[in-house]
Amino acid sequence: MKPTSIAGVVLGFWFLGCGSSSAETGGSRGGEPSSGGTSKSGAGAASGETGTQLGGAGSASPSSSGTGGWAAGASNGAAASGGTSGVGTSGAGAALGGLSNADGNGGTGGEAITTPAGYKLVWHDEFDVDGAPDPKNWKFEKGFVRNEEDQWYQAANASVQGGLLVLEARLETVQNPNYTGTGDWKTTRKTAEYTSSSINTSGLQSFQYGHFEMRARIPTDAGMWPAWWTLGESGEWPSNGEIDIMEYYQGKVLANVACGTATRYQAKWDSATQQLSALGGAAFTSQFHVWTMDWDDQNIILSLDGTQMNTTALSAALNADGTSPFKQKDYLLLNLALGGQNGGDPSKTTFPQRYEVDYVRVFQKQ
Repeated sequence: MKPTSIAGVVLGFWFLGCGSSSAETGGSRGGEPSSGGTSKSGAGAASGETGTQLGGAGSASPSSSGTGGWAAGASNGAAASGGTSGVGTSGAGAALGGLSNADGNGGTGGEAITTPAGYKLVWHDEFDVDGAPDPKNWKFEKGFVRNEEDQWYQAANASVQGGLLVLEARLETVQNPNYTGTGDWKTTRKTAEYTSSSINTSGLQSFQYGHFEMRARIPTDAGMWPAWWTLGESGEWPSNGEIDIMEYYQGKVLANVACGTATRYQAKWDSATQQLSALGGAAFTSQFHVWTMDWDDQNIILSLDGTQMNTTALSAALNADGTSPFKQKDYLLLNLALGGQNGGDPSKTTFPQRYEVDYVRVFQKQ
């Protein structure tokens, strides 16, 4: 994506303010029609504090030692060693955006939940019960949905196994029951050659403001496009607001905030991008990492393993009519997309591919 204006470079991130429209056209994550609208893409915002070195005191490699940043196994805000057993909470408190268990281990069932100081746990899913995702928390998308993506979404590709939510992309042919041979891409494809899953909390769980946290291991092979994101309950995309707490495609980890413009289905993006190679490449992919959002009535702060990637002031993220899309409740989405407008070519990738989520938690101020 080519930004319309470059404000500067900080720590390897490119800046594009939410007040600038993307130059790239196409569909976006929000589910609007693929004709018109900007593609969710990554010209990124300058983020992280000046003088902060990714990887803490050391290099940006996940294997480096140090006290934060991308250093694997660091424990800024790590899970409390004491506290209650099972799915309990600990008042030890982590710094907002803190890193928790960013390592190669799987599910953390049985460990105490570290609650940031001054916050309370209001909702969480630890994915501790094998089977389908909890229907009290999650519903499924089905079929071809957005961004001209290659996969057919179906419930069969989402399961809870051994303390992890697994969204699995598979190489398998599925007939498109909506095929007509005419119309848009959703009706002119006879088949899908891949399947995957997308789940969300719409109508079930939604939140306005708080500390949001997910620990996950994401697939980064060619064509993979995993994301954890939110959409506002009210309004049409993008004027309902979109926050991409975690997004990955084509060698880039992104953190994005989008609001509306005077043109229907065209978003203004405030985005931050970090190259996978700078995070450690295959070593990063092999490990679990913690993504967080700290959202209040002033700012949205998106962080990876305790290092801020993107900070957006709500006063700068306004729709064309001057309203803020981020002063309402949002629901959560987890999906593993393939190909399409941004994901890249998955044809040479080995399947299945797994997006593994240890937990999703929401804390709000007491």
